[in-house]
Amino acid sequence: MPYQSGDIFQSLSLRLYQLIICRLDGEKIVSASYQQKIFNLIEKGIGGFILFGGKKSGLKKFIRKIQQLSEIPLFISSDIERGLGQQIRGCIDFPCQMAVASAIDKNNPEDISILSEALKEIAREAKNIGINMPLIPVLDVNQNPDNPIICTRAFSDDPEQVAQFGSMYIKILEKSGLLSCGKHFPGHGDTSLDSHIQLPVIDKSYEALMDTDIIPFKNAVKAGVSSIMVGHLTVPVLDSKPASLSEKVIGKLLREELGFHGLVLTDALNMHALREKENASVQCIKAGADILLHPDDADLTVQELKLAIESKELSEEQIDTAITRILQAKEKMIKDDEAVFYSSKKLQRLSLQITGGSITLVRNKPGLLPMSDLENVHVVLAGDGQYFEHSSFRKFFHDVSILVDNFTIDNKILIFPVFTSVSAWKGSSGIDEAAKNRITEMIEMAKNSIVISFGSPYILRHFNDADILIAAYEATAQAEEAVIKCLGGHMEFKGRLPVKLNV
Repeated sequence: MPYQSGDIFQSLSLRLYQLIICRLDGEKIVSASYQQKIFNLIEKGIGGFILFGGKKSGLKKFIRKIQQLSEIPLFISSDIERGLGQQIRGCIDFPCQMAVASAIDKNNPEDISILSEALKEIAREAKNIGINMPLIPVLDVNQNPDNPIICTRAFSDDPEQVAQFGSMYIKILEKSGLLSCGKHFPGHGDTSLDSHIQLPVIDKSYEALMDTDIIPFKNAVKAGVSSIMVGHLTVPVLDSKPASLSEKVIGKLLREELGFHGLVLTDALNMHALREKENASVQCIKAGADILLHPDDADLTVQELKLAIESKELSEEQIDTAITRILQAKEKMIKDDEAVFYSSKKLQRLSLQITGGSITLVRNKPGLLPMSDLENVHVVLAGDGQYFEHSSFRKFFHDVSILVDNFTIDNKILIFPVFTSVSAWKGSSGIDEAAKNRITEMIEMAKNSIVISFGSPYILRHFNDADILIAAYEATAQAEEAVIKCLGGHMEFKGRLPVKLNV
């Protein structure tokens, strides 16, 4: 893009700030000093913000205000893989991608219609708030059962299934006027490390990479994805450098071989995977990234980029190439002059429908289900304790204990709801050895046993002696209530396991 005399892009500083998407803490916008900090970044030419937290009504007004203040439209991005309720209070929660793949039969037009309508409502809700770059879908193929950061965020361990669902998400979001984002190129699914904590190494052959991890991204490019996020992970067969710092990964594989001409984002630059790398932001732009996502300090990042240009490590031409793509993407964003309406009730209904359809009977023992005698049941809550206090099992069953409690097993059916979650910096999506051993011991002593995974389905592989195994994919109230209905015979088990389990 040519920069004419008098053009706002005559300023190198403004162009460098355009390369950055900064953090926006929704909970802090009530503070005048925090607002001023955001306004200062806008004045400097910041490219956009990635939104975390906050309340719907306040955020909507604030986003409208900062868009009006900015001479160039702002990217407003957010990780809303589980709907806007994942980030914003007052918005609707939606099932994780693995639950979607379990519930939705891609060959059933009625199922496809349900998912399509739900995604359209999510897009409308995002636009209503002011989000124009939802950082979805996750295109990782989850091949490692111990993956601590992808797990249920992935649709499946099958690349074709991931590709099909991913392409559907992309087409609907793009048609709605939003910029979709496929992540985390070239694939974060085959590792047991969280890149928030350390740098994963994906050690596989080029053929294996192309036949699994790359397939969903290849399909995403064909589907018209606007942006692709490059992960902080090393794939030695491609380059010794991390993918986000690699010209071979970004320039050769993504741009040349896959033919992607849209925006390339880095994964968040505050993650520890790159903490040993000097001038990581400079290396990312040098490798071909267009947008630096979530650096710790935007001003410091701009200074690093300026020094790199002065030392000839970076050229202004490289900056201008990124700016051209950024402005082309911003021109694509549909600006609605009128309010965008969506139906919370409709989205809530569709969300419940998909959650209900995802509950999977992985193993069954005839004669135990449906359960009618609740007096003969003892529920033992296990896993992540934050879900225990408000568990729906406390409402429906009389005998409810926690795994670490001392209690008598008697001659009852033991139900183990095991709660897990996938979150940054946690380092695990499963349960610890002590919990596994305790559950295994109790299964051996019980008359009959049922293990239910609310979160990672992979934990079920540790309990082969249980009579019944059920996968529910996420630790939410609506998932719990759906499972309880299935246990009582008030709802069918309709889910199909989207990953392979050794059970």
